Amino acid sequence: MFNSQIETENQEIHLSILNGKNIRLFVKREDLIHPFVSGNKFRKLKYNIQEALRQRKDAVLTFGGAFSNHIVATAVAGNIAGVKTIGVIRGDELGVNLEKTLAQNSTLKEAHKNGMQLHFITREAYRNKTEPSFIETLELEFGDFYLVPEGGTNELAVKGCEEILTDLERDFNYICSAVGTGGTISGLINSASFGQKILGFPALKGDFLSKEIQHFIYQNKNWKLIDEYHFGGYAKYNSELISFINQFKKETDIQLDPIYTGKMLFGIVDLIKKNYFSENSNILAIHTGGIQGIEGFNQKLTKKNQELIHI
Repeated sequence: MFNSQIETENQEIHLSILNGKNIRLFVKREDLIHPFVSGNKFRKLKYNIQEALRQRKDAVLTFGGAFSNHIVATAVAGNIAGVKTIGVIRGDELGVNLEKTLAQNSTLKEAHKNGMQLHFITREAYRNKTEPSFIETLELEFGDFYLVPEGGTNELAVKGCEEILTDLERDFNYICSAVGTGGTISGLINSASFGQKILGFPALKGDFLSKEIQHFIYQNKNWKLIDEYHFGGYAKYNSELISFINQFKKETDIQLDPIYTGKMLFGIVDLIKKNYFSENSNILAIHTGGIQGIEGFNQKLTKKNQELIHI
């Protein structure tokens, strides 16, 4: 799986809002690569897994929260590739009764089932995850591991994301992507054709992302971050977003998640309504996967007696 070139289909989307707009919208179905190692998770892990094997490391170690798509993707990828994985998880209370935690958390359950060693730490300690001294303590405990940062973004991850676009995408005027750590959009910027515009839809508040992206891109192409659709920040939402995700699923049979792809498509559709895109434009939205986390998100919605995301 990690030694192959994988190309995904572009599915045209037919929404009533597009009628009379002379605009065509497509979704690149990166979410169909694998049930857990899907979308940008596969792209980011591909060359990192290869490098861990080349260096003959004892394990791949990475970081994430209790419902992290990156954590479960790394666990499954490691299992497929035959390399041990270690997940440093935010929230030491989750490790007090592991059996109970796994029974209530499908993400960690799947990671554990795929052989990942779960290491729970306090939220305070988690903030030090990039500090060399903290990494040294992990090396003392776990040995010679290959480190993948939280979210998976590094130079090898960007290299993998550069493979999302192929010659099949040369005729699109706009390439749209959700933005978390900036790795995916960096790869898209590097591999896009001149004349194409890359639009990023950040899932987080703050203007730090532009600097992160600049660190990874090597061609000054036409790109822009549209920061009006984060819904208050990471994992924030409102009823309008949830209703949009459900309606989009009903009309297209494509599942979106509330953290990344749901916000991106909401933004794209809203911009179409506002005539942001020029007439006769072809728009491609990258589906970066991540739908396994919906179950955990629905737990939150259930507690608040709110509309659930239809799966």
